[in-house]
Amino acid sequence: MTEIDAKIDALVPAWLTLPDIAEMLDVEVTRVRQLVKEGQLIAVRRGENRALHVPAAFIDGDKVVKGLSGTLTLLRDDGFTDEEMLEWLFTPDESLPGTPAQALSENRGTEVKRRAQALAV
Repeated sequence: MTEIDAKIDALVPAWLTLPDIAEMLDVEVTRVRQLVKEGQLIAVRRGENRALHVPAAFIDGDKVVKGLSGTLTLLRDDGFTDEEMLEWLFTPDESLPGTPAQALSENRGTEVKRRAQALAV
């Protein structure tokens, strides 16, 4: 969990609090905290009360977006910080098209993971 800077905050179109996500996933907030701790979600402190927030794009209805966990693992293995991962996931890439986060939500995770793996080379 990290403090968010203005640049990253501006890249991410919408945020959800951990209680919001718990309600959407129909789990306890402690389970959402566990997903963050396990690296399956990225949470950052933002807003006046510095509450933990997760990008809304990481949640698809009542589940975590397919392919997100594996992508985060690849990026983490490449040495990315949480902020760098957010920047990469939410920076538009004309060759995708869209952002990697958008591609994941559109079930184009294979291409996103391939690009994440290529970053390590």
